[in-house]
Amino acid sequence: MPLEIRSPAFADNDEIPAKYTCEDEDISPPLEWSGIPEGTRSLALIVDDPDAPDPEAPKMTWVHWVLYNLPADSTGLPEAMDVRDLPEGARSGLNNWDKTGYGGPCPPIGRHRYFHKLFALDTALDLHERSTKEELEKAMEGHILAAAELIGTYQKSSR
Repeated sequence: MPLEIRSPAFADNDEIPAKYTCEDEDISPPLEWSGIPEGTRSLALIVDDPDAPDPEAPKMTWVHWVLYNLPADSTGLPEAMDVRDLPEGARSGLNNWDKTGYGGPCPPIGRHRYFHKLFALDTALDLHERSTKEELEKAMEGHILAAAELIGTYQKSSR
């Protein structure tokens, strides 16, 4: 069975409910995964938006959430995951708001895509708390056993 990531809150390539964005509660959506390959020692999660600031003229990838050293036997994360409640040994890296934890979609213009990328790794990573996405990606090189992604979209309402 291949590695899979999904959310009971939205389907792949569907709209992320406002509850998980800056327009509402700005809490993390529940995530579930399965198909962890044999030999997995830890999991990592990166949530980012490659459409920033404008999907018609993207200039950067905005990082919303970075988690690593999640237990290999975990099956997901609950809604409104707080960094203080991470499993033993798990760490939260920095997002582009220079904070740890989740920062929800808040696109300035247009409909953006939000990639929830899960990685099964053959090792636990020796990274400091508050590591960046770039530091995580470098540390994961040569250690990725499998990867999966879930894409959600969001566009601010015109209130």
